[in-house]
Amino acid sequence: MPVPTIDAGVLERGGVRLAIAGPLATVTLDRPDVLNAQTPATWQALRHIGEQLDPDVRVVVVRGSGRAFSAGLDRRMFTGEPVDGEPGGLGALLSVSAEEADAKIASYQAGFTWLSDPARVTIAAVQGHAIGAGFQLALACDFRVLAEDAQFCMAETGLGLVPDLGGTLPLVRLVGYSRAAELCVTSRRVSAEESLRIGLANSVVPVADLDAAVEALVAAVLKPAQGAVTETLALIASAASGVGYTEQLALERAAQLRRLRSFAALSAQS
Repeated sequence: MPVPTIDAGVLERGGVRLAIAGPLATVTLDRPDVLNAQTPATWQALRHIGEQLDPDVRVVVVRGSGRAFSAGLDRRMFTGEPVDGEPGGLGALLSVSAEEADAKIASYQAGFTWLSDPARVTIAAVQGHAIGAGFQLALACDFRVLAEDAQFCMAETGLGLVPDLGGTLPLVRLVGYSRAAELCVTSRRVSAEESLRIGLANSVVPVADLDAAVEALVAAVLKPAQGAVTETLALIASAASGVGYTEQLALERAAQLRRLRSFAALSAQS
């Protein structure tokens, strides 16, 4: 079944820009005047990309336009001002039934969760602030490459809310329960240097070198066969989910047999 064409209008309304070059897709939050603050339209655009991205895309880079990755929620989400043509901001969730509110939040989460699908490698290129929803967007990716000026902050608890865009599980997996609890409850800023030290960042580079560092990582992850990368990411995800050792061994055996069958099928065709 052919993949539907992505509607550019949705991307424009969400302040999200998509560029595809062969196996690489670059998703850019493009509201630099408000430090790429996010709204429901942002999450709808991200979800739309995830649902309709061509399966030939092997790597997705997520970044922000200008001097910040994302400063979190658009301030109008808290003030009751109209956001994306709808009144109420976060308060609008209280004007519908519990089931409708739950479904609405689930639709927001879907803009983030597709980034952890092992079908492709995802890389967050983080410069400047990655606050709240911005931090959770970076956490949704497989890798995080940080510029030296990057700062993470899980701001939700300090605002009387909770992180609800899928960020709590990857945060605990990366830094452990105690550190994750501290970062969420205190809402303190985490520098690029500390992020590297505690496992939030894969690498930290000077601001001027961020693009080159991301390009080098993209090239490295494109070298192995796509099937091998997908199977390996799935195995790592299952291990991180806490499956038992015996079950993990069985998953490894099954994955390896699928790879060997793939090789055999290619040999038969040649």
